Amino acid sequence: MRVAVVQHDIVWEDRDATLARLEPQLAAAGAAGARLMVLTEMFATGFSMRTERTAEAPDGPSTTFLRQQAATHDAWLVASVPEQPAGADRPFNTLLLISPGGEVHRYRKIHPFSYSGEHKHFAAGDEVITVAVDGLRVTPLVCFDLRFAPLAWAAASRTDCFVVPANWPATRRDHWRTLLAARAVENQAWVVGCNRVGAGGAEGQLAYTGDSAVVDPLGRVVAAAAEQEALLLVDVDAAAVADVRTRYPFADDRRDDWRLA
Repeated sequence: MRVAVVQHDIVWEDRDATLARLEPQLAAAGAAGARLMVLTEMFATGFSMRTERTAEAPDGPSTTFLRQQAATHDAWLVASVPEQPAGADRPFNTLLLISPGGEVHRYRKIHPFSYSGEHKHFAAGDEVITVAVDGLRVTPLVCFDLRFAPLAWAAASRTDCFVVPANWPATRRDHWRTLLAARAVENQAWVVGCNRVGAGGAEGQLAYTGDSAVVDPLGRVVAAAAEQEALLLVDVDAAAVADVRTRYPFADDRRDDWRLA
């Protein structure tokens, strides 16, 4: 299945402007035959904690845009949005995985990024999901979730591909690249990371260098982008996961019955 990683800039807290910028990028991915298109974390507004400006209802404009684009390009779309269900005290950083027919699967970020105060403005999710996408078993994570290996381990046996939208800053870009490869190696699965570029924050004080990448089940980076907007296209195959796990059955040696002395 052809996966498109859309490494893009975001107009800070300006949803409409960002969506307009993204339309031609998604059209290019669709023209290239992509069946799964991956955008970034909080793809339309940036990683803003001003939820009074950015939070949306589950059927809000970002979700509507993604559903329209999925239908237009006959592709699955992945992105996260600040979504506030009716009656919820705080929004969730919600990853949407949307089918060409408009079906919406939701994963709510389990690890809010307390270093930036996300835990004060967003509620935490508590459930990992895996969705079959054209025969590829896809498990989404969101940005900071990437640091927590047990989250991926728990889903590895049922997963062919981890998809990770992010707003990962330039100051820790080496962590991002290393962790993408580590999750692929230890779980013998594809890892697709989509990070933003440009400047974020109300004063534009945060720099993002992208470094979006697709890593294969042996930990090899098969496609990567640098510091500009870019479109990565990779054919991701579930059979490659099965082959690596058969040739190197390392997961069979995993033990969970040990303890600290």
